[in-house]
Amino acid sequence: MIVIIDYDTGNTKSISKALDFIGLQNKISSNYAEILQADGVILPGVGAFPEAMQELGRRGLDVTLKEMAESGKPMLGVCLGMQLLLESSDEHLFTKGLGLIPGHVEKLPDEPGFAVPHMGWNQLEIKRSTPLTKKLGGEYVYYVHSYYANCPNEYIIATSGYSVEVPSMINKGNIYGAQFHPEKSGQIGLEILKGFKEVTESCKSSQQ
Repeated sequence: MIVIIDYDTGNTKSISKALDFIGLQNKISSNYAEILQADGVILPGVGAFPEAMQELGRRGLDVTLKEMAESGKPMLGVCLGMQLLLESSDEHLFTKGLGLIPGHVEKLPDEPGFAVPHMGWNQLEIKRSTPLTKKLGGEYVYYVHSYYANCPNEYIIATSGYSVEVPSMINKGNIYGAQFHPEKSGQIGLEILKGFKEVTESCKSSQQ
């Protein structure tokens, strides 16, 4: 069972439908016990970093997600959810993140020819093979964002070219992030979610 974190921000229903399609049992929840009992969690996110962190804190989900990460169970952050995995953000005002992956969120440079927000399809360049990237190679995925993750290269597993080289996927241990929307990226997005399914099944087997 995968829990999609419910904190009133993010495409929870779209992600749930995508998981249903690939046969990965899931529920949308903010319940402490359900999250910690899950085989893995997906942290969605749409909107601004400060408000999202405030809402996670208000519900105690920031502490719960850190406990989940310490357990070694898989986690996938999507769009703003990926950015929340990092240490901090400059969006609107400096805000601390969950600190699960080293890095800081910065605004995309406003340069001629590169609209902000970065919206639409862009090509992936795979930097490191993981269960989520092993079947990928140059495909296009769907983005909607104005901020990006500035993090050490060792945690970047895929990028897309824009006004800067955007870290499109990041990873540390069993914690993954996708800046784009897998649930809006067609078959390639489903392949990435299948990779996350593989990670959760492998982790569950090793803990039994």
